[in-house]
Amino acid sequence: MIRFNANQGKGLPLPSILGRLALACLAWLPAAAGVASSSAIPPQSLQSEIHKPDPEALLLDIYKDLGNNRLQEAQNKADALVAAYPHFRLGHLVRGDLLMMHVRPIKNFGAITDGPADKLKDLRAEALVRIKSLQERPDPSLIPKPVLQVGDDQKNVLVVDTSRSRMFVYENQGGQLKYITDYYISQGRYGVNKSREGDQRTPLGVYYVNARIPGPKLPDFYGTGALPLNYPNDWDKRNGRSGSGIWLHGTPSDNFSRPPLSSDGCVVLANPDLQSLYATAEVGKTVVVISDNIQFINKTEWNKERNATSFMDRWQQDMEAADADKLLTNYSPNFRSSIGESLSTWFGRQQKSLNGARPSSVKVRDLSLYRYPGKDEVIVSTFIQETSVGKNKNAIRKRQYWQLEGSQWKIVYEGNA
Repeated sequence: MIRFNANQGKGLPLPSILGRLALACLAWLPAAAGVASSSAIPPQSLQSEIHKPDPEALLLDIYKDLGNNRLQEAQNKADALVAAYPHFRLGHLVRGDLLMMHVRPIKNFGAITDGPADKLKDLRAEALVRIKSLQERPDPSLIPKPVLQVGDDQKNVLVVDTSRSRMFVYENQGGQLKYITDYYISQGRYGVNKSREGDQRTPLGVYYVNARIPGPKLPDFYGTGALPLNYPNDWDKRNGRSGSGIWLHGTPSDNFSRPPLSSDGCVVLANPDLQSLYATAEVGKTVVVISDNIQFINKTEWNKERNATSFMDRWQQDMEAADADKLLTNYSPNFRSSIGESLSTWFGRQQKSLNGARPSSVKVRDLSLYRYPGKDEVIVSTFIQETSVGKNKNAIRKRQYWQLEGSQWKIVYEGNA
């Protein structure tokens, strides 16, 4: 795992040959790059896969060695890279070019020119985003802005930045986010902002893992496993977005990674990375934030953002009050339930279910708050609501979408999670 900081990778002494790398390099995999397999990686090999050296760490070391004219050292690391990851096509191309450099100069990477044009384009795109992400990694002490509060029952948070082709993994340590690692990812063939079935775009939003599917139950195409997401969520449905089957999943056993824009809308990771996520993902609790431009903020700014979420305290207090009209002020006239009910219809039904009784106690626990990507004026809250009405006690998991209307936050959706 690479520990990163704001300046890591910047100012590397890359010669002109490497300067062209991010523009037109790492283009084609020689035929000897590996033999395709008809089955997924067997479970007994997964532990050895996970403990292999980070391929991007090796790539970065190769670039540094070349920048300092250490050709043999770079060659040794390229040999180690393809030995550890025999299906990593970029690794094979780097190694092939290094071998060629021992006997004659080359003008750019991917010196073999008879490779398929589409594969040349795809591998150049992958090279570009990998190099850029190594050079522009955010400081690990910074916090992704969409994450306002992590629930006590959430072990980790997965944050996808599609502009970086990167997933950042954070662990919940007593309500504080701690950076753990980050992974290269592939996304929809036509980018982001999924709106309809079959558009081959990746949705932007706040999603939850809603299932775990092990690799043996899947075709080899999905790699070592899959973590389906709850797309379309209630906000997507409210905004008329359709489609389904958005997963986090791995790659076929004959291919270590895929180009940045190559899926039908899913978020795709290398099999060792997917397996690491699979081991810790919890159905209904693990959050996946997908954004096209994650902002990272410091602790002071984060605390300031969190202070703007006092609306949850107000709603909880009004739930315990005997005044239904006061409670109603927390809700927007634009409210719609999961079945399309208006505020008056939905609220009337909620009040009727109480049979005139008022809650004597309303407690909120395991509260999480996320600012919706691309919609700073929308916050999604998920929590356990414990309610006491007389001798009856009830606990349900709820989700609300709050929208800023003027200077007030109002609920535009509420339902069971």
